[in-house]
Amino acid sequence: MNDSNLTRRRFLGRAGSLTLMSSGLLAACGGVEGTAKKTPTAAPAAEHAKTALSRIEFSNWPLYIDKKVIRDFERDFDVDLRYVEDINDNTEFFAKVRQQLEAGTPIGRDLVALTDWMAAQWIRLGYLEPVDKRNVPNVVANLEDSLRDPVFDRGRRFTVPWQSGITGIGYNRKEVGEVKSMKQLFDSRYKGKVSFLSDARDSASLLMLMDGIRPEDAKLDQVLAAIDKVDAAQRDGQIRRFTGNDYTTDLAKGNVVMAMAYAADLIQLKADNPDLDFAVPEEGAIIWSDNMMIPAKAAHPYGAEVWMNHVYDPEVASRITAYVGAISPVKGVQEIVAEADPEMAENPLVFPDEDTRARLSGYPDLSPAEARQMDERFGQVTGS
Repeated sequence: MNDSNLTRRRFLGRAGSLTLMSSGLLAACGGVEGTAKKTPTAAPAAEHAKTALSRIEFSNWPLYIDKKVIRDFERDFDVDLRYVEDINDNTEFFAKVRQQLEAGTPIGRDLVALTDWMAAQWIRLGYLEPVDKRNVPNVVANLEDSLRDPVFDRGRRFTVPWQSGITGIGYNRKEVGEVKSMKQLFDSRYKGKVSFLSDARDSASLLMLMDGIRPEDAKLDQVLAAIDKVDAAQRDGQIRRFTGNDYTTDLAKGNVVMAMAYAADLIQLKADNPDLDFAVPEEGAIIWSDNMMIPAKAAHPYGAEVWMNHVYDPEVASRITAYVGAISPVKGVQEIVAEADPEMAENPLVFPDEDTRARLSGYPDLSPAEARQMDERFGQVTGS
């Protein structure tokens, strides 16, 4: 996708407006891949000696934390955390720092938070410092089991999840009843009243799930086959249009009755129109994470790990969850949130149940060259 990421993350600040819908949350981010491939054959040893803390530079997305957490961290650890909300889009941010990364020079950040597929590119390109697990015992102990071994970073050598979210189907319950299956997007009764996402990863991944293929395990030919099905639906007139975040307008106005969607958008839409809802279909949906990562040549890798360890304390993580309303990657948060806000603790938008989690998959793990083939083929379908 594109600059709509900023808009979607602004919805996260509206945690108080969360309402019970089918399990789901947030939005995925998009962009283009890198152009080279330097896949590490083995994880380099991470040895970050404990040093005196002075300053930590952290680039993150806007409105993605309770600023009181930052102030408390600075006070408790006597450190200056320069928390900069300068990531509006994965591709845009990568473009800003890519020249320095390619040259092997510091980018002026000790931490960045980027989405899974972009994290995979930084790993392949050799642009990250591995995490010294000895300095993050809270991460080792408290990271949710389902997030411990992603296909793009086995064993979490280079990445630590910041927050997670889900991509699925937004729909008008009054018009279509309850959405249970991805196949309902292809129901001829809704011809011309359905929209697909303009990002190849999201659209292809949801269709692969419909065919029983886990996107994170998919090969390029399976991705391209899914795009062929999108193409067929487009030629048949089933799809009204391909959208970024602007599908929200179509749903609100009734131009479409179902849309590939990001649940945070539906949170806001449902507040204005209770007929609108969000579903994780029975075939599954896409889960993504924004990941904390230490760029190569970072000045303060130990300080970055101190921060990672701090926010994986369940008490601290629960404060972030209460403010942001995202899916926390930290074990024990739900129980703490329940003490202060039982309604939020029972909200499947914030705490998906085990059945929902079992139906979630990550994005395809494609090389840069394969990703270009995917984007080019999808561009032929969407006309972009």
